[in-house]
Amino acid sequence: MAILKFRVYFEEDESIYRDIAIRHTQKFSELHETILKAYEFDSKHKATFFRSNDNWQQGREITLEVYDKPYKAPPLVMAETTIGSEIKIPNQKFLYLYDFNKNWSFLIELINVSKEENPKLSYPAIVRAEGIGPSQYGTKGLLGEKFAEVEEKYDLSQGADGFGEKDADGEDYGTEEAGTEDSNEEL
Repeated sequence: MAILKFRVYFEEDESIYRDIAIRHTQKFSELHETILKAYEFDSKHKATFFRSNDNWQQGREITLEVYDKPYKAPPLVMAETTIGSEIKIPNQKFLYLYDFNKNWSFLIELINVSKEENPKLSYPAIVRAEGIGPSQYGTKGLLGEKFAEVEEKYDLSQGADGFGEKDADGEDYGTEEAGTEDSNEEL
């Protein structure tokens, strides 16, 4: 059984990508779910794949469901279409669009085909993640929610007790221990 490895780039920044390994007999709906999981997106919105060429032009559409819109050709449905059936060239490319209002776009490229399954993996599998992915509904901080809780609990915006400041002449002020520096020098 062939294992296909796809690199899924976030269209706006190609340094952000996820590698996904999937069996050629699995469906596009499984690839769709794995991409959403890899980028920490929910599954509440419409989605579609397009078979593509080297110039990232839209070809045959493979959609989550048949939507009420005009199609150039009847679309394939993700739940019925195996990935292997749409691989036409060795470095096959697909476009993946998610949430038609926000227009999240991902570029997908076949980067490896293997005959060997990894018994430690459950396919489809996210086998590599590079870069911090976009946040689906807003900003995603590097430090996350835990840091915000710590910052709020300890009020990190205030100076800590026991730490003073020096004036322009280098004299300490604002601490309880100001003036003890000279007495320590005599010891």
